[in-house]
Amino acid sequence: MYLDGTLVCACLVLAGQAEGRDLVTVEGIGSAESLHPVQAAFVEAGAVQCGFCTPGLIVATHDLLRRVPQPTTVQIREALAGNICRCTGYAKIIDAVHLAAGRMGSS
Repeated sequence: MYLDGTLVCACLVLAGQAEGRDLVTVEGIGSAESLHPVQAAFVEAGAVQCGFCTPGLIVATHDLLRRVPQPTTVQIREALAGNICRCTGYAKIIDAVHLAAGRMGSS
């Protein structure tokens, strides 16, 4: 999630630390009616399975693409290293990030 515009690990932020601050989670990046390109790419690439890791991966990808519009696979792996996924084997996640980067770069 973003805390005052900075990517943080949601599991390490106590509720009291977030009080009165600006929080943006995966739900704040897009909406059910209009998915953000990162969200749509994860769905289309099949990078969403059980859904447990998906919010963190999507927010971390969103942050990465704000900083590095066309990341290399190595940069993607480094940016997402703190998110653990037991379902996809990461190949589909990497594909989703490249797909989103391509779409966002062409808009």
